[in-house]
Amino acid sequence: MNDALRTAFAAVHGGRPEGIWAAPGRVNLIGEHTDYNDGFALPVALAQTTRLAARRRTDGRLRLHSAQAGGPVVDLAVADLTPGAVTTWAAYPAGVVWALGEAGHRTGGADLHFDSTVPTGAGLSSSAALECAVARAYDDLHGLGLGPPALARIAQRAENAFAGVPCGVMDQMASSCCAAGAALHLDVRAGSHEHVPFDPEAAGLRLLIVDTRVTHDLGDGAYAALRAGCERACALLGLAALRDLSPDQLPRAERMLPARLRPLVRHVVTENARVAEAVAHLKAGRVAELGPILNSAHASLRDDYRVSCPETDLAVDSAVAAGALGARITGGGFGGCVIALVAADRAEQMGAAVTAAFRGAGYREPHLIPVTAAPGARRIE
Repeated sequence: MNDALRTAFAAVHGGRPEGIWAAPGRVNLIGEHTDYNDGFALPVALAQTTRLAARRRTDGRLRLHSAQAGGPVVDLAVADLTPGAVTTWAAYPAGVVWALGEAGHRTGGADLHFDSTVPTGAGLSSSAALECAVARAYDDLHGLGLGPPALARIAQRAENAFAGVPCGVMDQMASSCCAAGAALHLDVRAGSHEHVPFDPEAAGLRLLIVDTRVTHDLGDGAYAALRAGCERACALLGLAALRDLSPDQLPRAERMLPARLRPLVRHVVTENARVAEAVAHLKAGRVAELGPILNSAHASLRDDYRVSCPETDLAVDSAVAAGALGARITGGGFGGCVIALVAADRAEQMGAAVTAAFRGAGYREPHLIPVTAAPGARRIE
């Protein structure tokens, strides 16, 4: 695989790369739309990665090429990088170089070639994988010594300020900081994380991703509107962030808010509580207890946050009907993927039932992806 990447790099840029890096996509077990509310999340890094072959340049040019995007090399001047100047996929890696410069790291240009197995538009953080691969490569090539959490913040800054997507930091932290065989318990406000053992197969279970193949674009304004609603609720309640609201305070808070904001607040508060519950179960080795938590989260995302859609609802309903312990939409929403926790000996049957349900509804056949908790961004050669 690395030989093919080196060959592709040579065909595009000439010569050999200085190294090869990889950064994973992620799936979030629980804790959706909590990161931009200073809350908690529990993502897992995927085996699917964006791989990057890179070589430094001394002329200030940033030359980008993607096996998936195809087309000619995107050739940019590092000195001219400004938010909004790049509007294609190249905005994500270019934004990282810009964010490093903005943070005072004079790193220069590079030849970069990407090849990815992370599905795009599926809510599995393909953009964060791009960003974190570049951040880790630049950190290594220039000896910056920033470390995974700091690199995640650089990557988030790239996506927020350069690419124009107002995401929280959970995706980048997962891609940068996850460990094999563990979920990442993330406290956004504290900037801290803890690796929590996650090995469903040892418990006779399997976590499957159902990619509905309904693509979405978080830059289309829907995600930003949800975030703005949460910020407005905080202003009305006099809170720094919705994480400061406990479940027992929720009824009083809802009475103080306009009707349109109550469901948003209700989801965030109850979702933070679900993260704490899930972490406690995993630390105690009770992986199967995640099932009801997933079901509860999906109902909240569907009914309160309203980010589900007919395809994701069908995937959840048909998975549970076929024996899944629990299932929910994952990622930002508006399409994308569902995760389902199921007994290993029923996984194939469940997958077939979901596929049959999609065919019966006239939808495209979904893709089924088994989850193995993988490590975060790293140099692989």
